Amino acid sequence: MKFLAWLVSYAVALAVAAWFLDGISFDGATWQDKLLPLGIVALIFGVVTRYVGAVVKVLSIPFIIVTVGLFLLVINACLLLFTGWIADQFDVGFHVDGFLTAVIGAIIISLVGGFMNMVLDEEG
Repeated sequence: MKFLAWLVSYAVALAVAAWFLDGISFDGATWQDKLLPLGIVALIFGVVTRYVGAVVKVLSIPFIIVTVGLFLLVINACLLLFTGWIADQFDVGFHVDGFLTAVIGAIIISLVGGFMNMVLDEEG
């Protein structure tokens, strides 16, 4: 059940970021066509964030300390770009256009994902 909540929170956060930003998009004509790619990208993003993100954050501790945590925005943006690259390799239909879009998208995903985790933890 926790895995499903984790996947739903990432999917909702990615959907909100794609809705707000023109530079983050899913291929498909209707929202029904975008559901499967959204689920796959949520899974990819979750795995990338959990494993790759953890290693990168540990290795970047000096930069995170010096920048008072602002380097985490750069790391999260790079993880979002990496997720877009992986999705492109598997022809999932997810695109992130540029670093600035990835930074703003990472902020949106962090805020929405945190809110979703808070809501889903209270319900469960």
